[in-house]
Amino acid sequence: MKVYDRLFIGGEWVTPAGTGTIDVINPTTEEVAGRVPDTTEADIDKAVAIARQAFDSGPWPRMQPTERAAILTKVSQAIQAEMQPMAELIATEMGSPVAWGSMAQVFAPSMILDYYVGLAGSYAFDDLRPGLMGQVLVASEPVGVVAAIAPWNVPLFIAAAKLGPALVAGCTVVFKPAPETPLDAFRLAELFEEAGLPKGVLSVVPAGREVGEHLVRHADVDKVSFTGSTVAGKKIGGICGEQLKRFSLELGGKSAAILLDDVNLDEALPMLLPNALMNNGEACIAQTRILAPRDRYQEVVDALVEKVSAMSVGDPLDPTVEVGPLVASRQRDRVEGYIKIGQEEGAKVALGGGRPAGIDKGWFVEPTLFVDVDNSMRIAQEEIFGPVLAVIPYDGGDEQAVAVANDSSYGLCGSVWTGDPDRGLAVARGVRTGTYMLNSPIPIDFATPFGGYKESGLGREFGREGLELFLEQKSVTLPAGYTPPA
Repeated sequence: MKVYDRLFIGGEWVTPAGTGTIDVINPTTEEVAGRVPDTTEADIDKAVAIARQAFDSGPWPRMQPTERAAILTKVSQAIQAEMQPMAELIATEMGSPVAWGSMAQVFAPSMILDYYVGLAGSYAFDDLRPGLMGQVLVASEPVGVVAAIAPWNVPLFIAAAKLGPALVAGCTVVFKPAPETPLDAFRLAELFEEAGLPKGVLSVVPAGREVGEHLVRHADVDKVSFTGSTVAGKKIGGICGEQLKRFSLELGGKSAAILLDDVNLDEALPMLLPNALMNNGEACIAQTRILAPRDRYQEVVDALVEKVSAMSVGDPLDPTVEVGPLVASRQRDRVEGYIKIGQEEGAKVALGGGRPAGIDKGWFVEPTLFVDVDNSMRIAQEEIFGPVLAVIPYDGGDEQAVAVANDSSYGLCGSVWTGDPDRGLAVARGVRTGTYMLNSPIPIDFATPFGGYKESGLGREFGREGLELFLEQKSVTLPAGYTPPA
């Protein structure tokens, strides 16, 4: 069992202000796998004060971007050096299968850091523009002290998505991991410490919602970057709006995978299903609504039943397992509640619907496939965050499929599968989501913006847009004939 008795505040391991602790429960064994201090509001105040001082008078914001990026390079290399142990640690925290997690939970975060390392050397932080009345220097400067708040489902991935651009920009960061997954965050803190990150730049403070709200409300926090539920995002957005504080939100999704009538199921489903049931279904971009043309509906259902029933369920540390347990007992209760709701609404369970046979411990739910689903049902409209798919028929042509896909309060991700890429691109342009896949198994490219329409969030992570979330623009009009130094 991994036990930390100190918090990482301002680059140092310090005794917490309180005596409370957070137990990390292994969702496979239901046993305690680790313990960390429970951050208090006093700890948050200390972390923010140190971050404020480091930003206002420390060296970090005044270093060259490439100098800051050199720290990220060391951290990325360290992550890659322990991919398997880190994947196993995250599997122990929240149940993500190592077969999926070694790449998505661990290697992908190092790729994110590497991308921002490269961008640090090419981004025009100073842009000399010809104005209407002379030369103007547009300087992109760090936004200040950042509160970065991450969920439990892809903890290291989200940490990299926030810390990478924020640190390259020159911000100082107070990072609050979810209480379910603090162990990998503390290991990341150790890697930053070993890489030589200057004091004051980073704090890691695991805590629950009340302490998280205190961080969001803190007067010395300049920017909030939040990933999590839409309900929590709306509250954070309200708080930041009251304070005119910068914020960005990456929230929930109910993504639709559109199968057009010319789709080759043998080619499409092996690429689609990993994105439908990734991470045990606990993924905001999961393709949980599968839209099938009415005249091929039964064929699609039969093919899905065959392929989903073949997926292995069990211990996430087993490299052959594709679906592990849900993160917590409450999450299993939530998913089972939605399965009951779906049946009450008139949808039929074609596969799964219960707990896997032969597994006596752990918060497991069988991969479940609902058929005869109407898009107005709650299982088609609300984010379940578990291994539950809804197969929804549509009549008419491509326009009707787009209309069903858009009949959602969310707009985060989606996909279309067809034998005609031109036809598929027309569908992609019609669906109101921030990220889309056309006959592709890759939902996110770290060099391009990622984020949502509608209730799926505000702002874009990744790409240069992800860096710009942590920058302010300052325009400086220059005297005639003057050219500033590079």
